[in-house]
Amino acid sequence: MDISGNIRDIEEHVGRLSRVQKILLGTDGSVTQLLESITGNPVTVKTLVQEIKPADAETAGRVDVCVGAPVNHRVVELRDTVTGEVLIYAISETPVERLSPSFKKDLMMADIPIGKIIMHHQIEARREILNARVAAASPETGRIFSLCPKEPVLSRQYQIIHQEKPLIFIEEQFPYNQFLDERRIVVNTPCRIHVSLIDMHGGLERVDGGIGITLDEPGILLEVQQSPAIRVTGCDAATQERLAGIATEVLRQIHAGAAVSIHVRSQYPAHTGLGSGSQLALATARAICEQYGKNVPVTELARLAGRGGTSGIGTAAFEHGGFIIDGGHRFGPNGDKADFRPSSASRGIRPPPVIARHDFPTEWKILLATPDLPAGASGAQETDIFRQHCPVPLTEVQALCHEVLMRMQPGIVERDLDLFGSSINAVQSLGFKKVELGLQPPEVAGLLAVMREAGAAGAGMSSFGPTVYAVCDTGALAIERAAQSFMQANCGGTTLITSARNTGAMIRVA
Repeated sequence: MDISGNIRDIEEHVGRLSRVQKILLGTDGSVTQLLESITGNPVTVKTLVQEIKPADAETAGRVDVCVGAPVNHRVVELRDTVTGEVLIYAISETPVERLSPSFKKDLMMADIPIGKIIMHHQIEARREILNARVAAASPETGRIFSLCPKEPVLSRQYQIIHQEKPLIFIEEQFPYNQFLDERRIVVNTPCRIHVSLIDMHGGLERVDGGIGITLDEPGILLEVQQSPAIRVTGCDAATQERLAGIATEVLRQIHAGAAVSIHVRSQYPAHTGLGSGSQLALATARAICEQYGKNVPVTELARLAGRGGTSGIGTAAFEHGGFIIDGGHRFGPNGDKADFRPSSASRGIRPPPVIARHDFPTEWKILLATPDLPAGASGAQETDIFRQHCPVPLTEVQALCHEVLMRMQPGIVERDLDLFGSSINAVQSLGFKKVELGLQPPEVAGLLAVMREAGAAGAGMSSFGPTVYAVCDTGALAIERAAQSFMQANCGGTTLITSARNTGAMIRVA
């Protein structure tokens, strides 16, 4: 077993490991004793699962028994007795036929570390490491270690060999962000559907306003730690440059005397209509402020990061999650804005106030379909669209407001999927959303029609697209198949079935 080679492979995937992490992955001695030396505190075992069950093919191969032979399946946490922190999550498989009655009793009846049981019974044994690797946190390990979704977890598997046969197979896991040499901030953000801007007429001295739905997936996961110089990794060159610029500005504004290293572990494509730019910017700003102990409100983070100057949906999704409506900006010579501009051209303007927020029914499914079409409008192109197509007719703004107040919100509050979905459908032909859709290739309108025909209660385009979404309950797979068939025949693309997220970003100090 080339453990040093395994560690090099892990570091290529997740970055530098600390010396303690390397020792825990490579030791052939007692892990419990190592943990007590590292923490300076006693370590206890908390048994989560203890059962005898027949070995499946994988387990039989690991412990060299026949399929169906009884094995003791044990799942435990190794905890710091003083702090209560979970240090290691471990799964073990032990052939019952190889255990003495007293060993079996200690293993099954008491929360005792396996190494101490072996020492107590004076069993001569050795550890043979099988592998060391990294994987995304499972729901179980995520819950146990309070991790953000998709955070890396380090894992190793080994056998305890006695009399030249495997006595016990063990897998041990701990988060990549545990046992580090330095403090690290981890941020996981949701994404959002931008249903529509509300008032791009401006006749009542307010402008913008937005409607949005926060989604659980796809999301962004990034880490920040102090560094001699600003460094951004894990993303393309354009994103690196943008995040480095945001980091420079945030560090200047909070008067931090050092720099940061930013690593983007997971993201989704920009300019597809799901708000990746806002979420990356806000996550970066929040992590830097957290790293330097600055308690900065999310609205101020948005200003520092240059977001929220038109729509407040991305900022509100980051802070609150759920179904969100923002109230736009004061408009006119003495207002926040004096002309029609997208967020990218509205730096320095505070995010608009959230005027309504509801939990979105998590039993409703949301299908995202992103066709292989040109990216949604951004930059100068987006600015030109606002100038050319605004103001929109007041009658359409009024109709849109009526839809939102009397159908869309009641549909959410009363869990009336048909009412909510029909309102989403109606919004597609009103106000600025009609403008956005009118600028799309015909495949977008065709995809919306296909999803509705396949059973979606409502379907719309998020922001400037090209991602479209469908809201449904039990028919998500059929709608997905219809969308995939349409895109395969016309333009190509990808799909994802997800659900709403009623909480904002997760921030963890590692």
